[in-house]
Amino acid sequence: MRVSFDLDDTLFVAPEKFKTEKSLRFPFRIIYKERLRLGTIELFKYLTEHNIEPWIYTTSFRSERYIRGLFRCYGIKLCEVVNGERHAREVQRDNPEAMPSKYPAKYRIDLHIDDDISVKQNGDTYGFRVFIIGAEDEHWTEKIIKRIEEIRNDNRQL
Repeated sequence: MRVSFDLDDTLFVAPEKFKTEKSLRFPFRIIYKERLRLGTIELFKYLTEHNIEPWIYTTSFRSERYIRGLFRCYGIKLCEVVNGERHAREVQRDNPEAMPSKYPAKYRIDLHIDDDISVKQNGDTYGFRVFIIGAEDEHWTEKIIKRIEEIRNDNRQL
């Protein structure tokens, strides 16, 4: 199973508005200024322990190297990273019609986690699953795990 996550306002959050994981130690906190939403480390540990591939799918043009480096500093290994550049190259390509800003189905991603309702609407239109998380929610990780287990159970019944 593959689960992808958006970055900005989903996993990368403002410490003034959200509880966050501890700041990285020096000098990494100078290189990587973004802060992870509290619970991210444990959620990714759960995913790995349950043979679920954690992906990042973002419209951001941060480099794959930068994204992987930041997560590695938190002890998180990512399976794949789809950034804005990769999406443009592999999804939009030469298509004359505008594709959605994210298209997880292209990568056989079973569930995408995002904060943007328009991504959910695109999922409904283009046939991919999106779980929306938003404002500070202490139970966000449990809700995602519950949704993952629902999808796994649905897949077992097929």
